[in-house]
Amino acid sequence: MKTLTWLPRWIWLIIWFIGQLITSSWAVLKDLASPGLDAHPGIARVRTDCRTDAEVTMLSALITITPGTLTLGTQIDDDGTRWIYVHSLYDADPASVADGSIDMQNHILAAMRRKGFSSKDLNQTDRHVSRRATP
Repeated sequence: MKTLTWLPRWIWLIIWFIGQLITSSWAVLKDLASPGLDAHPGIARVRTDCRTDAEVTMLSALITITPGTLTLGTQIDDDGTRWIYVHSLYDADPASVADGSIDMQNHILAAMRRKGFSSKDLNQTDRHVSRRATP
């Protein structure tokens, strides 16, 4: 992708994120207004493709702004791998939490990087770790 498409990619990110906000806000509102509780909270440690602090910050902020999700923290391994810890109110499965986080990451990186970002060249399966590995 070329630099000329950078502005349209930012516009698309904003439109896409507004859709995510509406969808997640509706789910939280529906849960609050109906009897019972549909919450099934879960936490996942998710490996990201973010290269800079700005990319991790943007991803963490947008996850936290989205109703029903929260970024609990970030970590950088010795090899430079960046991780985020994500809490989801409505998804107890760590793999599903990771999939949603990676989808958001792909949209953000496509907008933030001048030359774009394509997830087609990367293996984005098994992005979560159920428990912290010991060094």
